[in-house]
Amino acid sequence: MVKPVLALLSVVGVALGSSPSQWTTGDAWSAYDAPADGFSAVGALSAVQTSAFTSFSHPLFPKYSARIKQTEWCDSTVNAYTGYIDIEARHLFFYFFESRSKPSEDPVVLWTNGGPGCSSSLGLLMELGPCRVTNATGKPEFFAEGWNDQANVFFIDQPINVGYSYSQFGETVYTTEEAAIDVAKFVFLFFENFPQFKGRAFHMAGESYGGRYIPLFAAAVYDQNALLEANGYDTINLASAIIGNGMTDPASMVESYYDMTCTAASVFPVLPISTCVRMKKALPRCHKWVKEACIDQFDSMNCEAASAFCSSEITAPYFATGLNYYDISQPCEDRANLCYSVTAEISGYLSRPDVREMLGVDSHVPPVFSSCNNDINAGFHAADDSLRASTAQVGALLERGVRVLIYVGTYDWICNWVGNERWTRALEWSGQQAFNAEPMRNWTVGEEKAGITRSAKGFTFATVDAAGHMVPYDKPKQALAMVNRWLNATSL
Repeated sequence: MVKPVLALLSVVGVALGSSPSQWTTGDAWSAYDAPADGFSAVGALSAVQTSAFTSFSHPLFPKYSARIKQTEWCDSTVNAYTGYIDIEARHLFFYFFESRSKPSEDPVVLWTNGGPGCSSSLGLLMELGPCRVTNATGKPEFFAEGWNDQANVFFIDQPINVGYSYSQFGETVYTTEEAAIDVAKFVFLFFENFPQFKGRAFHMAGESYGGRYIPLFAAAVYDQNALLEANGYDTINLASAIIGNGMTDPASMVESYYDMTCTAASVFPVLPISTCVRMKKALPRCHKWVKEACIDQFDSMNCEAASAFCSSEITAPYFATGLNYYDISQPCEDRANLCYSVTAEISGYLSRPDVREMLGVDSHVPPVFSSCNNDINAGFHAADDSLRASTAQVGALLERGVRVLIYVGTYDWICNWVGNERWTRALEWSGQQAFNAEPMRNWTVGEEKAGITRSAKGFTFATVDAAGHMVPYDKPKQALAMVNRWLNATSL
């Protein structure tokens, strides 16, 4: 989820003085100082123990290692695993579920939630995982529409200090570029140590602020591949990037709030006429200022001022309505828990000592689980990470044959379909003309309309009717049909 308090183009704190870390050739090559002699892969994933962690690493990245164990939990029909990615004093928690169909053949999907600073346990236990938690004191319930139906799926708590992830000495990661390096290196470690997955199609998926994460994560994996190939190692078969209700282009999104609240783009207009008139007058000034300060040439102080103006004029009126940030058709039932009380049940369940022991959670993790870390959220915003678009990475991936799916629930306000459709049409790449020439058409599940879609040259945009921000939560059957078709490279 994009956290509403610090969401969109709003600004908190002072921008960091240093520029965000970049994935550079120099950074990547520095990892090759250690000799690769003597490396031995772990082997079959099924050989991993239940009673203790199995550690794995690779001399290419000597500062990175991981540990994994089988965990009999959530879905009794498949093998499940949990573990940590250990980066010196930084530790990222992950879950992994094998496919219910053909685990020895099916693709691998890595899922992350957004925030920034929100745990992927929300995606796992509320949306698309193989089980759901609705009662903190009960057991997870089998979920038939889990995305491991035809895929082996990772859920990762990232960056550090999110969910069960933690740092030992106060280390932080406050930019997507830094987070991307950690994820890309882990992906290599996993595929290299468990050769059964080598060559499988690998899809990187995320939601909300995942619209910022996933393009950079996928770009990091792709660029890392060139270095692996140059040194004689198997590359990752990066097949696609999947973004659900993403915040990929903040400028397009903030302008879309007028459409969502003052026209019938989703539901009947929800704001008074007088408010909408003022918003419409502010739009040209917001557009001009953001374009000059945030897009044409990024000026941190001026971009922050532009975003503050746009937030006060364009986004603030909606927050005053009491409606759900993630579903414009519903009131916000629980502001303390992201408008969904079930998130409190999930946090309560993941705070239980018996659950933590079963999953192998380290004792350093605070005893009370938090779905979202507000300090991480504030750090990303203070670093201006949330003011930067990730559209250039999307275009670059498409140019290199990596397919991209953008799907959006039509009832979401915070990362809505209007803003996402707008930037997909404006995206500059060699397939832009062909993509825009394609008319929107209905896509169906069974004989029922599920939404509308446009697709060309590996780029697909799709809406999911009457779904909010968490499409798999609201429309699980449609979401599973969509992702299975995508993983099988068939038309929606």
